[in-house]
Amino acid sequence: MKPKNHMVLTTFMLPAGYHKDSWRMEGSRAEELGNLDFVADLTAMAEAAKLDAVFFGDIVHANTVMRGDIKMNGFYEPMTVLAALAARTTNIGLIGTMSTSFSEPYNLARQLCGLDHMSNGRAGWNIVTSSDGFSNYGVEDVPDPAVRYRRAAEYVDVVQRLWDSWSDDAIIVDRASGEYVDRSKLKAIRHKGEFFEVEGPINMPRSPQGRPVLVQAGSSGPGMDLGSSVADGIYTAQPFKEPSIEFYTKFKNMVAEKGRNPDDVKIIPGILPILGDTEKEAQELANELAGYVHLGNGRKQVGADLKMDLSELEFDESIPAEWFSDDPKLGSRYQIYRKKSVDMGMTLRELIVDLARSTGHQWMAGTPSQVADRMVDWFESKACDGFNLNAPFNPGGFKLICDKLVPELQDRGYFRSEYEGTTLRDNLGLSRPTA
Repeated sequence: MKPKNHMVLTTFMLPAGYHKDSWRMEGSRAEELGNLDFVADLTAMAEAAKLDAVFFGDIVHANTVMRGDIKMNGFYEPMTVLAALAARTTNIGLIGTMSTSFSEPYNLARQLCGLDHMSNGRAGWNIVTSSDGFSNYGVEDVPDPAVRYRRAAEYVDVVQRLWDSWSDDAIIVDRASGEYVDRSKLKAIRHKGEFFEVEGPINMPRSPQGRPVLVQAGSSGPGMDLGSSVADGIYTAQPFKEPSIEFYTKFKNMVAEKGRNPDDVKIIPGILPILGDTEKEAQELANELAGYVHLGNGRKQVGADLKMDLSELEFDESIPAEWFSDDPKLGSRYQIYRKKSVDMGMTLRELIVDLARSTGHQWMAGTPSQVADRMVDWFESKACDGFNLNAPFNPGGFKLICDKLVPELQDRGYFRSEYEGTTLRDNLGLSRPTA
C-alpha cells in the first residue's frame, strides 16, 4: 500500500509543452507532434520516475489551433494513444479524457474496460461534460450546464453498472463441460433514464482493477457534486495556497457527506515548475520561455477564455474591472483570471504571459529544492494530496522534473522509489470496488 505521506504525482501529457509557444525552443521535437515515438519517450521518462499516471486531456474542435495554440492536445486523441502506450509500458497509469456529451455510455464502457484489460489494470477516465465543440456533433445549441451535469451523472452511473455486470469469477474456462463463461454471473442492467436506455450486460469480462479509476476536473458547484459522488481523483486549478486549503476541506466534507471515505478521493492541483540549478538560472529560463509567447495569439486566447473583445486594449493596460462579470456560471478559472487582472493589477501583457505559463494553475521558477519545499508545504497543509506536473517545455523541461524534482521528493520520503503494485488503484492506494 502507498504510505500516507506519499504524494500522488501524475503528469499532464502535452508534448508541445504546457507553457504556450515553448515548442518554438530549439530541440523541442515539435515536428514530431502527433507521432507515437515522441509521446512514448515522454511516457517512458514518467514511468522511470515512478509517476502514478500520465494524463491526456482532449479538445474536440480546432478553435485553439486556429487561434495559434497547439498545446492543449498536441493532436493526440486519448484512447488511441493510450492503447498504443499500454503496449510500451508496464506500471504507469493511463488516464484519458472522454466527454459524456459526445458518446454513448456503452461505447465508452467497452473502450475503457478494453484499455484496462490491455494494460493489466492501469486505465483511468477523466470525466468531462464539455462546453464547446457541439457543432461538430450536429448539436446547434449548447445544453445548459445543469442539463450537461445531469446527463453526466446518469452516464457515469450506467458505465459503472456495465462494468459491474460481470462478476469477478464469471470466467470459468471449463474444458470438460465446454462452458467458458458462467452465464448466471452476468446480468443485464435494464437501465431506462432521462437520457439513456441501456439493456446490458457489457460484452467483456470485468476489468482487472474492478473498474478503471475515475477522475474529474470540475470546480463549479455541479462539477464538485459529480466529482464528490463518483471520482477517485480530482484535478483542479488552484494557484493560491489558502483557497486550495478551503477547496480541499470543502471537497473532502462533501465526499464524507455522501458516505464515501475522503481518503479514497485524491485532490490533485496542477503545478508548472521551471527548474534551474540556481534560482537565477530558473528565472532566466522563465524569462526565455516568456520571450517565445506570441502576444497577438495570446490576446486572442485570453479574449476567448474571458469571452471579451480585447482587440483595442493596449498590452500595457489592465483589463478594466467593469469588463468582468460576477456570473458564477463562467467558472472557477474565469475568477482566477479576474483576481490576477483586477486584484493583482496585471497588465494584458503580464496576464498573457502568466496564462501562457499556467492556464490558471500555480507556477514556480526555482531550484528543485525550492519547488519541493512548496509542494511539501501544500501537502502537509492539507491543500492537496499531490500534484499534476505540467512540464513547461518538452522534452527538456520534463526531463528536469523527472531527473531533479522527483528525486528530491523521493529523498525526503514524500514519493515512492518503486511502484507498490501492478494496477493504477494499487499505486494510488485505492481499494478494489466490488461488483
